[in-house]
Amino acid sequence: MGVLRRGAVVSDPFKSGFASFVGRPNAGKSTLTNALVGQKIVITSDKPQTTRTVVRGIVHRDDAQLVLIDTPGLHRPRTLLGERLNDLVRTTWAEVDVVAVCFPSDEKIGPGDRFIVTELAKVRRTVKIAVATKTDLATPERIGQHLLDIQALGQETGTEWAEIVPVSAVAGDQVQLLADLLVGLLPEGPVLYPDGELTDAPEELLVADLIREAALDGVRDELPHSIAVVVEEMGLREGRPEDKPLLDVHANLYVERDSQKGIVIGRKGARLKDVGSRARVSIEAMLGTPVYLDLHVKIAKDWQRDPRQLRKLGF
Repeated sequence: MGVLRRGAVVSDPFKSGFASFVGRPNAGKSTLTNALVGQKIVITSDKPQTTRTVVRGIVHRDDAQLVLIDTPGLHRPRTLLGERLNDLVRTTWAEVDVVAVCFPSDEKIGPGDRFIVTELAKVRRTVKIAVATKTDLATPERIGQHLLDIQALGQETGTEWAEIVPVSAVAGDQVQLLADLLVGLLPEGPVLYPDGELTDAPEELLVADLIREAALDGVRDELPHSIAVVVEEMGLREGRPEDKPLLDVHANLYVERDSQKGIVIGRKGARLKDVGSRARVSIEAMLGTPVYLDLHVKIAKDWQRDPRQLRKLGF
């Protein structure tokens, strides 16, 4: 932007670009994405591998538009699904302007972190920053040591951190500072998305994720990986008055084995009913419309290892 008249203030050029949060599963990436966007667009869970798709969250500012890409956690894959999720992460790294690696402050740096940073070091051109997440769960002494460990890991792997910043998405500590740092690393560019748009993920995908989030809550450790959700049909019910809309959502919840189907449905259908009611509340909160949710549980045998089934389920 040029000078318009004598004495006028020269505005900084508008910036726009993409930043990706990466890290091992459950490192706080999704919670951080939601905190920066200011609204829940990415599901969170204490179960690893909750994120299976790349959801773009859009941060609108007067000086910039920051597009956040929340990737699945990079891990050592045991299934074809795991391999595909890892491929998704690596492709994303090469295409964004900044990669922010998340290291939870309440845990020591381990082999999983080293694996990710070693892989990331192979992506030469992308700017890298380190984020010490979950500082609300650690003492100041622990955070100080954690920051030193992150710096040392960068030196070991030949990774140059443009910034190392501690944040707590839950407490809101330094989230704004992180946003400023990320914007500072973006190139000059135009507005990429319309004002007010918070994500470019299709609504069906967001709804499926919210159903899966409700289904993941309280299930046994071996089950989360086996759960997939597909929204088969979604639309406003016809014949309703404009001031009383109702969104019909018909979705299938897939598991890999008959025994898992029993766990998800629960005794006399109680668990599935609970999953449905909690998912419905989340969907209504996100879309701002009353929802009728029709949920069915189906078996897709060993879908995580079957290319045909993976395609059917959207991977």
